[in-house]
Amino acid sequence: MKYLVFILLVFSSAAFAQTRLYVFDCGSLRLDSLAMFGLEEHESDVREMFVPCYLIEHARGRLLWDGGLPKTVADADGDVALEGGLMAYQTWIVDQLAAMGIAPGQIDHVAYSHLHFDHAGAANAFVDTNVIMQRKEWAAAFGGGEGFVDTSLFDAIKPDNVTFIDGDHDVFGDGTVQLVFAPGHTPGHQLLLVELENTGRVLLSGDLYHTRANRRLRKVPTFNHDAGQTLESMDKIETLLAESGATLWIEHDKALADTLKKAPAYYD
Repeated sequence: MKYLVFILLVFSSAAFAQTRLYVFDCGSLRLDSLAMFGLEEHESDVREMFVPCYLIEHARGRLLWDGGLPKTVADADGDVALEGGLMAYQTWIVDQLAAMGIAPGQIDHVAYSHLHFDHAGAANAFVDTNVIMQRKEWAAAFGGGEGFVDTSLFDAIKPDNVTFIDGDHDVFGDGTVQLVFAPGHTPGHQLLLVELENTGRVLLSGDLYHTRANRRLRKVPTFNHDAGQTLESMDKIETLLAESGATLWIEHDKALADTLKKAPAYYD
């Protein structure tokens, strides 16, 4: 038994040392106002939001986290109109991965913080990949009534390729990459906690917070599915941050994104 424990510890250490986190630019949103995010004009001067995708490379496989804006935005000649603003996207995530020599079939798992169009825009490009999905998110997306959801972006996903989960989930089974259930923004909203040898723990926010002001002032967007759940999830995540020592990356925070290394550079 002690030899088995030793082997498991060695493998876990090796996986920890090999884990890499890549950040991709998957578009931007330029907004006329932050009112829909529950903020008054004087509470934040943010008018542009970063749209990211992330790739985690682990000894047991690759995980793509969030899929950015739809390909149609990347294919457009210039900015694309959005209610209350504009969208832009330089290079589709599939093409960015291809430049690194990675095809969709070489991605082992895909997970989305939620299925809004700016997070699941490339979902149909990964239909043969294992999709790790909160059961409540899937049901709500196809059940109708959820804003900012375009089912045509992910309607090619094969249910047989979906791993449905209910709550927190350890992706690779060693604690280094974990999905953290935090509903409220949508019924099945989740965050991603990644543990890296040199960088430490990084928590990718999904849309729990859209801006630093949302976090500081505990302001909930007007379009969230459930405001009360959102506040409960904020409490859960702030406790997790305090107890784990993780650094929160607010995914839409352009000021933060401007400081981050972009793929093919990585964090380890």
